Amino acid sequence: MCGLVYYSSATGNTARLVAALGTDAMRIPIRPSAPMPTPARPFVLISPTFADGAGRGAVPKQVIRFLNIPAHRALLRGVIGAGNRNFGTNFALAGDVIAEKCSVPVLTRFELAGTDLDIARIRDGLDKFWRTQCLMTV
Repeated sequence: MCGLVYYSSATGNTARLVAALGTDAMRIPIRPSAPMPTPARPFVLISPTFADGAGRGAVPKQVIRFLNIPAHRALLRGVIGAGNRNFGTNFALAGDVIAEKCSVPVLTRFELAGTDLDIARIRDGLDKFWRTQCLMTV
């Protein structure tokens, strides 16, 4: 498997899911003054959604800052969106926005910190995704 990069706000929902996955991951910092991680290999990005009622502002500013670095975008292979189903059509919207802007697939979506089923599904999906990616680059 290659890399995993994620953003988690102070609520820690995404961080809890990533911890439960049990895989190495780089965290995009909450504070703008903190240094950004520097992935050295292809990665999947996990991002929560921070949209207003009209869907504006879906992608967290720190995720935008991270993806504005061309070397980071070049290594992005897929995105996993997180959100709250209470937001209706804006559920996990950040994943869709990132996928469209960066021309990568949305691999899946989950709510809040995910369930045990979500964790198993994401772990299995990432394993299959990276095996497919490796076959495509041979």
